[in-house]
Amino acid sequence: MKITSAEFVTSAVRMDKCPAGSLPEVALVGRSNVGKSSLFNTLVNRKRLARTSNTPGRTQLINFFIINDKLHLVDLPGYGFAKVPVRVKAQWGKMIEGYLAARKQLRGVILLVDVRHNPTADDRQMYHWLKAYSIPVTVVATKADKLSRGRAGQNLAVVRKTLQLAEEDHLILFSAVTGQGKEDILGIVESWTEENNPNN
Repeated sequence: MKITSAEFVTSAVRMDKCPAGSLPEVALVGRSNVGKSSLFNTLVNRKRLARTSNTPGRTQLINFFIINDKLHLVDLPGYGFAKVPVRVKAQWGKMIEGYLAARKQLRGVILLVDVRHNPTADDRQMYHWLKAYSIPVTVVATKADKLSRGRAGQNLAVVRKTLQLAEEDHLILFSAVTGQGKEDILGIVESWTEENNPNN
C-alpha cells in the first residue's frame, strides 16, 4: 500500500460527531506516550500531521484522517499513565470503548506497545477486550531503535507471551526513526480495508 494523500478530517468526543459515510476505518490505540502520533506520521510520510509530544495524554479526542480518499486512520486517546484528572480518564475510557464497540466502519485496530517494557495490565486488558469483540488486531512494538536487534527480539517474545497473542494476530517491530516495520503495517491496513476484504 502506498499512501499518496493524508488529511485531517475532524475530531470527535461522541459517536454522533464521528464522520458519516461508509469509508473503512483502522484505529490506533495504546497507552499514553507509546508513540501513536509518531507511527501515524511515519505511515503517511508527514512530519506533523498528527501532533507529537513528550507529554503523555496529548491526544484527547478521537481524531479522524482520510487516507488516499478511501479510508480513515483514527487516532484514539492514549490510556494508562496520562497525568490528567481521574474524571477525564474515565471520560476517555467511555469514548474509546464506545467507538471500538459500536463503530460499524471499523475494520481493525493497531495496538501499540513499547518494546522496551513488558506490556502493562492496560495493554493486556485492551488486547483481550478487542478479541472478545472479534475485532481484528495487530500488535506493533514501538521504539525498536532504542534496543539492540538481539534485545528487541527477546522483548518481542515477552510481548507475545504476556499478551497471549493468538496465532492469527501479527506482531510487528517498529521504529519511527528508521522506518522498520512501516511496510508491514501498511500491508495490514490494506488487507483490512481493500474492497474484497471478507471482514467488510
